[in-house]
Amino acid sequence: MKTITIFCGSSSGTQPDFKDEAFNVGKVLASQGKEIVYGGAKIGLMGAVADGALSVGGIVKGVIPDFLSDKEIRHDNLTELIIVGTMHERKMLMHTMSDGFIALPGGYGTLEELFEILTWAQLGLHNKPIGVLNVMGYYDALSLMVNTMVENGYINGEHKELLLIHNSVEALLSKMEHFVHQPGIKWIHEDEI
Repeated sequence: MKTITIFCGSSSGTQPDFKDEAFNVGKVLASQGKEIVYGGAKIGLMGAVADGALSVGGIVKGVIPDFLSDKEIRHDNLTELIIVGTMHERKMLMHTMSDGFIALPGGYGTLEELFEILTWAQLGLHNKPIGVLNVMGYYDALSLMVNTMVENGYINGEHKELLLIHNSVEALLSKMEHFVHQPGIKWIHEDEI
């Protein structure tokens, strides 16, 4: 994995640890020689990730739709800032540019990006690792929900393994480096065909 896309909030949230960890994630990735692709903002966790990587000379590429460049306040000190027309273009370009994905705390947009990329993996449209950094237990409820979906037959147990979760960025990166996508797993039960 050379390039990792980060999904995270354009807000800092209510816990200072979220922003501190986002900055740390940027530093760790850059220190390991990994390039970062993210949403292009200079505020919130987005800005913290970028600033962390840039603080140690990392390569950071932002992708931001034109209509959000003022709302999310685009980061003008990146290695590269790509302005696109729509959210769909943003997500497709971020997918194309990346070898893996990590979600940090965030809101609807972060979850939407995470679940879209998970769905694409489930459908076999890519085989890239997808990680969630569970900062301060932020994603504990998501983990429980995924288990509920498995228990109720909406996700196969094998597809649950597409989502890698850890509370340490170093351990999460290790899981991602060793991830092997299992192709051909069906998401529809045979008795429904």
